[in-house]
Amino acid sequence: MGDILNEAYGIVQCKECPWYKSCATPMKFTAEDIRRQMESGVPSASIPPQQVDLGMQNLLASMATAAQNSLLEACPIFIERLRSNPRLAQRLKEIMQHWSEEPSQS
Repeated sequence: MGDILNEAYGIVQCKECPWYKSCATPMKFTAEDIRRQMESGVPSASIPPQQVDLGMQNLLASMATAAQNSLLEACPIFIERLRSNPRLAQRLKEIMQHWSEEPSQS
């Protein structure tokens, strides 16, 4: 009986979630966002944008690109389910590894 209640609770929890049907989205930010974040963390390091050298701009742009390719913003329920169920995480990984092999649904 507990399993049925847990499953029902999980369904209701998802349907009431503001993330419903969009559990995960890639994080999007720019080099300018990173620069502003760095300045807010260390106010004395605030450098006017016109004085930022080309090397620093390239570094910030690279950091933004790398972060966008590796960070994900996700629903807290989805994250908790992945953390609490290693088999679920493994199954999602397998689906992604074999994505092109999945039969297309027409």
